Amino acid sequence: MKDTNKNIYLAADFGGGSGRVIAGFLLHGKLELEEIHRFSNRQVKLGNHVYWDFPALFEDMKTGLKLAAQKGYTVKGIGIDTWGVDFGLIDKNGNLLGNPICYRDARTDGMPAEVFKILDEQKHYAATGIQVMAINTLFQLYSMKRNRDPQLEVARQLLFMPDLFSYYLTGTANNEYCIASTSELLDAKRRDWSQDTIHALELPEHLFGEIIQPGTIRGTLKEDIARETGLGAVDVIAVGSHDTASAVAAVPATEAPIAFLSSGTWSLLGVETDEPILTEEARKAEFTNEGGVGGRIRFLQNITGLWILQRLMSEWKARGEEQSYDAIIPQAAEVEINTIIPVDDPEFMNPENMETALLNYCRNHALPIPQNKAEIVKCVLQSLASKYQQAVEKLNRCLPSPIRQLNIIGGGSQNKLLNQLTADALNIPVYAGPVEATAIGNILTQAMAKGEISNLQELREIVSRSFTPQVYYPKK
Repeated sequence: MKDTNKNIYLAADFGGGSGRVIAGFLLHGKLELEEIHRFSNRQVKLGNHVYWDFPALFEDMKTGLKLAAQKGYTVKGIGIDTWGVDFGLIDKNGNLLGNPICYRDARTDGMPAEVFKILDEQKHYAATGIQVMAINTLFQLYSMKRNRDPQLEVARQLLFMPDLFSYYLTGTANNEYCIASTSELLDAKRRDWSQDTIHALELPEHLFGEIIQPGTIRGTLKEDIARETGLGAVDVIAVGSHDTASAVAAVPATEAPIAFLSSGTWSLLGVETDEPILTEEARKAEFTNEGGVGGRIRFLQNITGLWILQRLMSEWKARGEEQSYDAIIPQAAEVEINTIIPVDDPEFMNPENMETALLNYCRNHALPIPQNKAEIVKCVLQSLASKYQQAVEKLNRCLPSPIRQLNIIGGGSQNKLLNQLTADALNIPVYAGPVEATAIGNILTQAMAKGEISNLQELREIVSRSFTPQVYYPKK
């Protein structure tokens, strides 16, 4: 991207461990990407809670915008995506009432049981279609209500993380559909707030603002931001602002239904459908119906992903035993160990030490104990593949016909051992890539909003021309 006359789109993509600003532009029907700025995202324990450092993240995003301006690019739009469920509250003056609390905070422990003393769980799923997880926005808000959090008394509006970034860029407050759908507070069929749920839990009705769809222009950079960054008056565009929604939009596949595994800190495994699946079987199988680009539904299961491995790698680094993925993954491929752990067990949610938690779990459940780092990594990855197999079996029971291939997208698609273990466990081909699916979906949804792309089908055709997946066939 050496030509400074490029008309580009900027994707601000925030993950649980890092964020980046990526530029993209269309050339001869293909998408080209350039990473402009990458930065860390950390959880901060302060007092009794675990927070996100929103002011630092906002400043890091602005640094990325400034760097894009310094390169001389003409920026046609900015799109923002983040992880799901978390939010900030703003007051009547537009001030942030507190740093957003991380979904791994303990304040929601036990909240689902309390909520379902009020709500009928089956009827609630039939309306919202969301997998019950204590981290969901519904339980975070109910925890605040039970604890009489003063923020709720003075808050004017709830803004999910991408909404919050957009608000402080543009001054316009609204809620993007895909990210709002992760809250367990939307009516899945109407694609709007579930007033019955909000009323039953006596949550402040005014917190929940206008729902806008991906491809909507949210606003224009405020004058002070336009000057500070050097970008001028640039549109901020609503994309699939839940990172998985943007990633799924970029799945380079045409078979129906499109089956995907968005692989990162979390694994989100499912299919894209036109309408939500709100059956009792889907509820019992713990599937969720989240919003997608183009009015689609992401019917999926949330599974602990590479979080366990990420924590292990950081712990080894902290004690001077740093491992590179390029070295440890091939070592893990060579070892034999049959241990399978339940990756979604609460013991692995946020333990003080992940390696200790894993070894103690094996010890306490009479499982073969991994003897070295390679065996630990193999244990984690084959446990993930086993969980994917269970999820696909449940998924197929909810569909008219079983899925025939799985598209793995996101950073985890680079893990060759996990890809192969997954193909073996599922006994279907696995197509891995693109790695930057989230940024790709973000950028191309902006291009769709600007009329450069006509629809989701054309968007995926561009992805197919631009990126070639690696195929893994089952070895059985």
